[in-house]
Amino acid sequence: MTAQPPVSADTATLPPAAAPADQPVDENLWLEDIHGEDQLAWVREQNARTEEVLETGDYPELEARILEVMDSTDRIPMVAKRGDWYYNFWRDAEHPKGLWRRARWESYVTQAPEWETVLDVDALAAADGVEWVWGGANFLRPADGVSWRRCMLRLSPDGGDAAAVREYDVEDRAFIDPSEGGFALPAAKGGVDWLDADTLLVSSTLGEDAVTTSSYPRIVRRLPRGTDLADAEVIFEVPADHMMAGAGFDDTPGFERLIASDRISFFDVTHSIWWDDAWHEIPVPTDVDVDLHREWILFRPQRDWDLEGRTYPGGSLLAVDFEAFMAGSRETTVLFAPDAHTSLQSWSWTKGHLLLNLLRDVSSEIRVLTPPARAAAGDGTAAAESADDAAWSPRVLDACPPLHLVESYAVDDEDPEAGDDYWLVATGFLTPTTLLRGTLGGEHAEVKRAPSFFDESRFEVEQHFAVSADGTQVPYFQVGPRGLRLDGTAPTQLSGYGGFEISRTPAYSGTVGRAWLEKGGVYVVANIRGGGEYGPAWHQAALKENRHRAYEDFAAVAQDLIRRGVTSPAHLGCAGGSNGGLLVGNMLVGYPQLFGAISCGVPLLDMRRYTKLSAGYSWIAEYGDPDDPDEWESIRTFSPYHLLRDGVDYPDTFIWTATSDDRVGPVQARKMAARMEAMGIPNVWFHEALEGGHAGASDNRQAAALQARSQAFLWRALTGTLR
Repeated sequence: MTAQPPVSADTATLPPAAAPADQPVDENLWLEDIHGEDQLAWVREQNARTEEVLETGDYPELEARILEVMDSTDRIPMVAKRGDWYYNFWRDAEHPKGLWRRARWESYVTQAPEWETVLDVDALAAADGVEWVWGGANFLRPADGVSWRRCMLRLSPDGGDAAAVREYDVEDRAFIDPSEGGFALPAAKGGVDWLDADTLLVSSTLGEDAVTTSSYPRIVRRLPRGTDLADAEVIFEVPADHMMAGAGFDDTPGFERLIASDRISFFDVTHSIWWDDAWHEIPVPTDVDVDLHREWILFRPQRDWDLEGRTYPGGSLLAVDFEAFMAGSRETTVLFAPDAHTSLQSWSWTKGHLLLNLLRDVSSEIRVLTPPARAAAGDGTAAAESADDAAWSPRVLDACPPLHLVESYAVDDEDPEAGDDYWLVATGFLTPTTLLRGTLGGEHAEVKRAPSFFDESRFEVEQHFAVSADGTQVPYFQVGPRGLRLDGTAPTQLSGYGGFEISRTPAYSGTVGRAWLEKGGVYVVANIRGGGEYGPAWHQAALKENRHRAYEDFAAVAQDLIRRGVTSPAHLGCAGGSNGGLLVGNMLVGYPQLFGAISCGVPLLDMRRYTKLSAGYSWIAEYGDPDDPDEWESIRTFSPYHLLRDGVDYPDTFIWTATSDDRVGPVQARKMAARMEAMGIPNVWFHEALEGGHAGASDNRQAAALQARSQAFLWRALTGTLR
């Protein structure tokens, strides 16, 4: 692709191309057979062509340096506390599939902890002849609260969302044989939870009429030990056109309760509690998030909520006594109210306090609140003098430097001695991640610090605000060399997501540092609408027919980088995965004049058929229903597969995916690449990993190769060395 001239203010704001009046015949439907012999032959041919171009020159060194980051034995081993043990899952060069291991606290805090291996996934895969990918462990709460022993392990055979679930004994280091009553379920989508020591709650796509249109579980069964799943009692079910059924058991001592959820769509759900032999629905709108904790129920409305004559804004957090609420009381306490700059991202309960993780203009702030019972106890953490005033009074935890992400969460709220302990995980674009531990009412101290993988002192972080097409201020982070010359020549990688209320926040990346910054590039993260950086309203501003606001925001950031002289179209590339793949796909077809290269990973691209592919039906609440003619009229305007046009000078394009991705699936990426190739569009490359699920990789080696290909492609395309 030839270099393009700088974009003027007139041309930078061109709207996305209009969809063609008549839908073309889909000549690539044959590629929707994911595992077909001819289809995989096409994939292998494309892979060989791409690898021949990208995996040359200094590529082996780049991949090796990225793998060194991922395999580093100096990384922080993040842990989860169960009883007296701290559990960690770990991958490195010697254990590519990973070790599940544990250590005592006294050992964990040393530079060389003494780890006990609980499960060697590499050895298990070799013994079973299955390429197992770790998916986590769900422990049975012991009667004494200390001797955590039995758990259900989740293992995917290919890295996809479907996983097998097997009972495991962490003391014996062995699976419980099904012939001896052990629980074991074959690979499927869904989940399990312990009801008691001999009973599971199972939501699974296994069995007749068990799958929703979204490809998730439709029913929940109560599975006693020694019973076939097909014979287990169905205790909860939802209509097939709803997204998913789920259930869990709150095993908090003194507050045990069975909870079921009917997820109607991605953002609408009802919750029900089982008592007196019947389900009782929690009476709130379906767009109000619910969290039960001991005697409290918390509500976070996604939209403004009118309750008993009072309106609570979307994104706020409310507290109510659970039993009183179910009995009809509507007396609520506002724990957090959003403003134009501040949003609630998450929260965590310790034994006697509530931690709120906030973003203020995409930088962290942590607030500590104290419920009435603890405030009245006078433990010294409340700011007010009287117990009534102290209840829920927030104080800011001094732990958050500007332009950083710091997240707090409880260590173990049931521990009688350490119940008010909390973790802090702090990171920044140029600050290696640090793990700290503290006690509310006391201090926090560093436990572990991740290593540095590049010379951070050479670079600086800035935050800027671009102005979108409708006048909205859109923040973005810029990471680049100190004293950057604003002459438009810096190779610049622009990253974004813009969907599902997911926030893009500061984070340290040795991969970005080594593969991009050290070479002289600029790395940019755009906080566009559709994300959650400013709460649910920021997300909802780009839903369905308003989807183009996300794309206009991203284009505005690109334009601002060009206007400021950081880069120019020939040197500006963008990268995104999943919904971010749809984002950069729309940059390709709608704003090709702004970019010199586009890396598009595990993407949605065919918005006409996305609801028919993998888990696509579950995202109708985000994008709309293409089978509704009125909604298709707006969806077609952001369906990249249908917006490709002859005679357009498209940027260099790299489309990558994974065969085993059972969430988005590889089909849309395949079809987009095939159509572009058939149209004679030059400089289009495609690569499909044959395993790895939606992440595109199931171990560090695959992840390093994936990252290296994308980074090598962007760098070479933007520096004129791709061909």
